Amino acid sequence: MRKAVIIINGNGGVGKDTLCEFAGAAYRTQNISSVTPIKEIASRYGWRGEKDSRSRRFLADLKRVFSEYNDLPCRYLEEEYRKFLESGAQLLFVHIREGEEIDKFKRHVDIPCITLLIRRGSARQSWGNASDDNVEKYAYDYCYDNDRELTEAKDDFVRFLQDILGF
Repeated sequence: MRKAVIIINGNGGVGKDTLCEFAGAAYRTQNISSVTPIKEIASRYGWRGEKDSRSRRFLADLKRVFSEYNDLPCRYLEEEYRKFLESGAQLLFVHIREGEEIDKFKRHVDIPCITLLIRRGSARQSWGNASDDNVEKYAYDYCYDNDRELTEAKDDFVRFLQDILGF
């Protein structure tokens, strides 16, 4: 079975999760994020899932500290990647914000791996933290402009994936 990893990124609100769901109509997919273990820790100690600037900065700072201390985000992704290799899934979407973390994870992947930036013209804003604010500074393999209506975006995104993946 052919498998691929897509490291997906983009500013908040551009539709990354929706596009991953659309991909699930054509491929068996898994969807993971490098911030998941950080959110789990933060929620145990008072974070309630807010997505405002203050909370996003808190999570970004906490992730940076864990990355420097024991590389928790990358270790989590590596374990999820191993599970993906043993699963029946074809595509693994990996959400990673920081360019250096993208490069670190890519070194652990030994199947086709691409980086994909999702954009939506109206969704660019400053969140006040380097993880979110520097998303577009990485040299991605592909960019997808998510500016279509939902009814058109599903088929368009699946065609886009088929073109870049070749399966």
